[in-house]
Amino acid sequence: MKINKEIRQLSRQLLRTSFADGQLDRGRIASLVRALIEKKPRHYIDILENYKRLVRLEVEKRHARIESASELSTDMSTRITKNLQKKYGKDVTTEFVVNPQLLGGMRIRVGSDVWDGSVRNRLERLQQQL
Repeated sequence: MKINKEIRQLSRQLLRTSFADGQLDRGRIASLVRALIEKKPRHYIDILENYKRLVRLEVEKRHARIESASELSTDMSTRITKNLQKKYGKDVTTEFVVNPQLLGGMRIRVGSDVWDGSVRNRLERLQQQL
């Protein structure tokens, strides 16, 4: 799908309108989509597709996936959550996952930011250097 300037501008405008008090508002999103479908402007399917992509990216920016080799204590997970909220805002959601393939340490992903402090990553880097 080729996105022209008009589609890009309209979908960004929809995204800006989707926020209430600095957070995405599901009600606004639903009403915007309904209104766009009812009006059916030119290229409205492409606008909806691009808008969907922008909303998905915005949601991913506010979701943290924390992978660790073993189960984290409640104290540790609370500290990690608080630190992520300081950096990304109070509306960040967290998901804790146990991944034994990491061997040790943890990997944190928030949107496109990734911090990899796992033993597996260190071993892979060491192998590349040799």
